[in-house]
Order: sequence, then structure tokens, then C-alpha cells
Amino acid sequence: MRRRKMIAAAGAVATLTTGTTMSEDAAAQTANLEDTIYMDIKQGRVVIQMFPDLAPLHCERIKLLARQKFYDGTPFHRVIEGFMAQGGDPTGTGTGGSKLPDLKAEFTTKRHFLRGTCGMARTSNPDTANSQFFIMFAPSSHLDGQYTIWGQVVQGMDFVDEIKRGSGGGGTVTDPDKIIHFRVAADVK
Repeated sequence: MRRRKMIAAAGAVATLTTGTTMSEDAAAQTANLEDTIYMDIKQGRVVIQMFPDLAPLHCERIKLLARQKFYDGTPFHRVIEGFMAQGGDPTGTGTGGSKLPDLKAEFTTKRHFLRGTCGMARTSNPDTANSQFFIMFAPSSHLDGQYTIWGQVVQGMDFVDEIKRGSGGGGTVTDPDKIIHFRVAADVK
């Protein structure tokens, strides 16, 4: 009986100090995991926080493809020093994608392309993002409002920095590093 009162009192203190109950905190944590990606590469685990408030269609697509294990084994086919690493093309050519239809652009002015920002690759047509994405090595303000931002690396950027670089102006990579696993964090046991 005394233990239950202490637990109830602790819950009341948590509610008073944070404004939420423990079950609300658990629900928020679960929701956060639903919008978090674990990308495992040979260098280590990269944790990406998604922005469904800014790019709901793109975040849903990324999660759907992650749950289909679409990204597993796909290469970082285009990697340019000081700029970005691009992957998500199962052909490794930069011309492939999923069998799903292309997405309408979800550009924003609320966030900018900074180090660790995750954006969707596309052709010259703004509404052609499909499965390919890129992670920024450095800020690139010229991309702001031109490409959809869907997430931000929050852990493991040092592993992204170690992805094998390409050569030439296009950054084409010979024998590229590949994504081992790409999962929605809520699905990882």
C-alpha cells in the first residue's frame, strides 16, 4: 500500500513539474520514435529526426520504404566532398527509384540546408522526388526553398563524414559505401 502511494506521488510530482503525465510522456516518446530513422552504415549508426510537420508526404514515403526494407543495401552513389552524400537509388546510377509515384515538392522556409540536413533528391522538375535522398556535409543556402527538407541527423554525423567520396564534378563513387539497415526507430526492438 505504501509503495503504491509513493508511485502515485511520484507521478503527481512528474505531472506538476513537467505538465504532462507519465503516460503522456510515454506516448510522446513513442511518437518521437515513429519519426526517427536509424540508418546503419559500416561506420556506425546514424540517427535522423524526421520533420513530418514540414514534409508529411516525404516523411511518410521514407517510413514506408524503410518498412519495406527498400533502402537496405543501397549505395551512396554520389558523394561530393564539402557538399553532400546521396543515396536511396537501388540501381546505384542516380536514375533509379522506387516503384511508387513521384512526390509533390514540400519546400519550406522554416528550415535551411545546414550540416546534417536530409533532403530529397529530384530532377529539374520540383515534383519528382521519389526515394533518393541526400545528407549535407556543410551548409548550402542555395538549396533552400529548392529541395524538400525531411530530416536532420541528430547522432552519428561523424559516421556520415566517413562515407567514401566520389570523384569528378558529379561525385560518382566507385565501389561505394552502402546502407546496411534503414529502419523506423519505433520498429526496432
